[in-house]
Amino acid sequence: MTLRLAGPLLLVGAGKMGGALLEGWLSQGLDPAQVIVSDPAPPADIAPMLERHGIANDIAMARDPAVIVIAVKPQLIDQILPSVAPLAGKDTLIMSIAAGRPLASLAPHFAGGAAIVRAMPNTPASIGMGITVACANDAVTQDQARECTDLLEAVGKVVWVEDESLMDAATAVSGSGPAYVFLLAECLAEAGEAEGLPKDIAAELARATIAGAGELMRRSDLTAAELRERVTSPKGTTAAALEILMGKGGFPDLLRRAVAAASERSRKLSS
Repeated sequence: MTLRLAGPLLLVGAGKMGGALLEGWLSQGLDPAQVIVSDPAPPADIAPMLERHGIANDIAMARDPAVIVIAVKPQLIDQILPSVAPLAGKDTLIMSIAAGRPLASLAPHFAGGAAIVRAMPNTPASIGMGITVACANDAVTQDQARECTDLLEAVGKVVWVEDESLMDAATAVSGSGPAYVFLLAECLAEAGEAEGLPKDIAAELARATIAGAGELMRRSDLTAAELRERVTSPKGTTAAALEILMGKGGFPDLLRRAVAAASERSRKLSS
């Protein structure tokens, strides 16, 4: 897939998530000449990418952008948008990935009838394996929705929802989800080390196991529960481990509480 846009793309914020999206878009063939970045201090791993592709980091160079992607921390939105909003033309699509900021909080910054999409991608977008949940206001046209879909599908899968209230739960599951998986790898390696494995071997086993299990699940038509059951022999080693993980106060309960906490934080950010 070669990603093409109707006009320039202005990326406001090139931090972890904005940088991951940009990296994914460039890898899918987006012309760097179509991209303008606005970030006063891009991270150390992003600045060389901008230089390598000749991407201008200067909002003054943005001329009639087809898409403006807002990728700053939610608490900075009201501070930054006054300088960004005047750049939007009547056909510009605004896509915000600021966690917890509802469409209604973004619209007042733009001229009446601005087309705005609220999206929540995740960091695997940088390798084209992300997933994004998105919702749009009534001003977004079919062509704009398709353009937004093209941008998001260039870095993974996209799921559209009509009910914006679902965005908080989606943020807690997929937006924050990679961190849960990385923590699992971290804890699994530490547990292996505690059982006597050398640190480097424990880390390699944990990383490869989680990556392989994820890819197996991605390719399989079976549910996660069915896959788990297939590798669990009665009274075997896996069953012994799952008895602990799935017991009272174990992994299912802990993860429900974690996702609930993330959802609540997203709701608080919206207020």
